[in-house]
Amino acid sequence: MAAFEILIADDHPLFRSALQQALTLGLGPDVRLVEAASIAELEACLAQKTDWDLVLLDLNMPGAYGFSGLVLLRGQYPHIPVVMISAQEDPSIVARSREFGASGFIPKSSPLETIQQAVRLVLDGEVWWPQQTQEAIALSAEAKAASAGLASLTPQQFRVLTMVCDGLLNKQIAYELSVSEATVKAHVTAIFRKLGVRTRTQAALLLQQLESIPSN
Repeated sequence: MAAFEILIADDHPLFRSALQQALTLGLGPDVRLVEAASIAELEACLAQKTDWDLVLLDLNMPGAYGFSGLVLLRGQYPHIPVVMISAQEDPSIVARSREFGASGFIPKSSPLETIQQAVRLVLDGEVWWPQQTQEAIALSAEAKAASAGLASLTPQQFRVLTMVCDGLLNKQIAYELSVSEATVKAHVTAIFRKLGVRTRTQAALLLQQLESIPSN
């Protein structure tokens, strides 16, 4: 049995490969590392197995709107620690990661040793944040409401929501997900109720509250 089982969710193959190398060197050859290149692939891995020791999540993943991937994970799998990894190192982004429930934030510019140290700390039940970003930046009321609503969605409802926000019609969503249009309508109704919105535009605006760059 593997000492640790870690999901690496990043859409850049070279960076996934670098993480594989860093973690194998830092944690030993018996660590099990599984890669996902999109939110859909990540959800498929979590559907098959829910007792991962850690998820390393790229901030800008296909299928996610900024922090929505993190919010979805914290809502559906609160027992799995999530560490954000990003090339964006703005202090406000790091602070928002913490506010939305991440256990750490690793800048992609970090040396191998820093990545290894951060992952080991989180696996030991600790947290890890870049030293220069300790100041707290409070989330807006709108962002908190968006986070709470999204955390209550099922993975399928989240997929439907992202397609709605991408401008797809119910018929197109039904085709993409291989379900009936009536099923999509039921999902949309449930999503609107959970998010407290009435229109597709309102749902899209709410999801934009979780975009990676907060407005000043």
